[in-house]
Amino acid sequence: MIAFKNVNYFIEGRQILKDVTFEIPSGESRVIMGHSGSGKSTILRLILGLICPRSGEIYVQGKNICGARERQLQEIRKGIGMVFQDGALFDSLTVGENVGYYLLEHTKMKFSDIEEKVREMLGFVGLSDEIIDRLPDQLSGGMQRRVAIGRALLSTDPKIMLYDEPTTGLDPQATSNVIDLINRLAQVKHVTSIVVTHQIADAVEMADKFIIIDDGQVAFDGTLKGLSEATDRRVVDFLAPFRESIANIRKIDFI
Repeated sequence: MIAFKNVNYFIEGRQILKDVTFEIPSGESRVIMGHSGSGKSTILRLILGLICPRSGEIYVQGKNICGARERQLQEIRKGIGMVFQDGALFDSLTVGENVGYYLLEHTKMKFSDIEEKVREMLGFVGLSDEIIDRLPDQLSGGMQRRVAIGRALLSTDPKIMLYDEPTTGLDPQATSNVIDLINRLAQVKHVTSIVVTHQIADAVEMADKFIIIDDGQVAFDGTLKGLSEATDRRVVDFLAPFRESIANIRKIDFI
């Protein structure tokens, strides 16, 4: 479970988050949307304990991480996987070395056993193990995102997965592949998924519940049906540019 309770966060005197409160039960998928600079990615950094709020409480797996010591945060982070927009792969390492990085650096497993796990993980994320010796720049953007997801899964066996703009910049087929993988992780491994995106058409395929952040505040927190019926001007204005493009999406009716 992840819960924010009246969280306020500032950068250089400017308030980024204002009394943010929400709760995400274990095993649930939630998409966080909002305009650029609204505070979406800040929420992910707060969940990881990379930054601390000025006030409020943040609970991850039932533990209040605000003010927690670094050793405690490290234990909490072991249960969290993070996938960045650009994949954040190590350019000088092969695909296999990237996916198996944690096992290579932090365990005494035999190399042959690590390689076997890496090949299994590549299969799980929908990639051929023939790419195991390739470098990241030899892969498409979509393949890099799936390699990054595989690395996160093999590093921590996470109960929580955080995704920062996972489909941005991808072509339609790669986008579909990444969305399918995110959904499969939630369904098969019962991973709690939090996806930050501004791609609404993708968002409705990745979750049934949504949070909209506007100017650092929670403008909406609810289901697709609630989203379609929202009258809050902040929500209406945010959705307005996208209504036509998602009018035919089966999960939601904006008419």
